[in-house]
Amino acid sequence: MEDRSHKVLLALVMLFLFAVIVLQYVCPGTECQLLRLRALSPAAAADPYRAEDETPARFVPRFNFSAGDLLRRGDFNIKGDDLIVFLHIQKTGGTTFGRHLVRNIQLEQPCECRAGQKKCTCHRPGKRETWLFSRFSTGWSCGLHADWTELTNCVPSVVDSKKEVRLRPSR
Repeated sequence: MEDRSHKVLLALVMLFLFAVIVLQYVCPGTECQLLRLRALSPAAAADPYRAEDETPARFVPRFNFSAGDLLRRGDFNIKGDDLIVFLHIQKTGGTTFGRHLVRNIQLEQPCECRAGQKKCTCHRPGKRETWLFSRFSTGWSCGLHADWTELTNCVPSVVDSKKEVRLRPSR
């Protein structure tokens, strides 16, 4: 009889462990929507930055973009002074996208890419200045994996240093 009770207890422990493992596959992490009853309340859905324990948010968004901001179109004048600055965010497909910017876009004057070189020359039609600021067109001008802050400080000085003062565009 004692042997049978050990087997039943072992079966219950194994069933519990199996249920925990299955739950981890179905609902990983602490953000499980199936187990959080408060997730269904309208207050929790209203503010994604509100903490569950009602403590002040550690992250407060600085930029609140509207749908109109995100869907707006911008005109790019390749023959003028417009400049595309490519900010490479690591592990997001940026290297592939950066290569496509210099190799596959159909332009009046496409970028010149030489075999065996990673850097391409992307000049404006009829001018000797670039329209694209990226590691594939200007190299590592602002350092390896420059972030937004580094680029906003570095790009104007790098681009303006290559022009005469009277030819510099207003920014």
